[in-house]
Amino acid sequence: MRIGVIGGGRMGAGIAQVFLAAGDHVTVQEPEARAARDRIAQGLGVAEARGGGRRDEALARLELGPVPADASLVIEAVPEDPKLKAEVLGEAEARLPGGAVLATNTSSLSIAELSAGLERPERLIGMHFFNPVPVQKLVEIVVTRATAPEVLDVARRQVERVGKTAVVVNDSPGFATSRLGVLLGLEAIRMVEDGVASAEDIDTAMTLGYGHPMGPLKLGDLVGLDVRLAIAEYLHTKLGPRFEPPRLLRDKVAAGELGRKTGKGFYEW
Repeated sequence: MRIGVIGGGRMGAGIAQVFLAAGDHVTVQEPEARAARDRIAQGLGVAEARGGGRRDEALARLELGPVPADASLVIEAVPEDPKLKAEVLGEAEARLPGGAVLATNTSSLSIAELSAGLERPERLIGMHFFNPVPVQKLVEIVVTRATAPEVLDVARRQVERVGKTAVVVNDSPGFATSRLGVLLGLEAIRMVEDGVASAEDIDTAMTLGYGHPMGPLKLGDLVGLDVRLAIAEYLHTKLGPRFEPPRLLRDKVAAGELGRKTGKGFYEW
């Protein structure tokens, strides 16, 4: 099967990796092609060391370049900028045959709004993978009123084929996972801000007391506090004051303390 991935950052590289591991031919469209290939190669190498298939065989099926016209599924995984996403989705649609499925990996943006400029909005669906993609088992599939039933069927089959579990939700700000996850993360930040407990103790309370695999503050560091802030601001405009970002979150982002990618957030990395 021919898969296209638009964006070769952490998410795009992870998505490409899981489809390569499933035996597909994958084309990644990314301006920094060498960096994208290195990310994918590193991920496949880690998987091989854990018994997850041969890296070199998978890399032989990887291409870097524009979305191929013969792709049956193209997944957009560029940053959470609605204008940018709409632009690359429109460009991809123009290259694809009418029967291809176009998916966006957005974690919170409206699928209907992203599809507004498309000629075939019924062919767009949300496929929200989680970071790190090769490890996380969930994919949140997001449908609009316009989504064609066969497009949902394709998305479900592809999620199952790469060894993950799908949940299907209707198009709504934040969907299910971001809406709940961001709300929990924002309240945890407010608790640090109010001096209720340390970040470490809040996270330990959630991991040991509620069985979460990772506390909300460490998860925020992993996702990126700038990403967390952008999603919170979007949800604040759509869903009201309960999603208003705490001052502490704004201050950390302004100071460049974005989490793991900068070496410091609520934790030292």
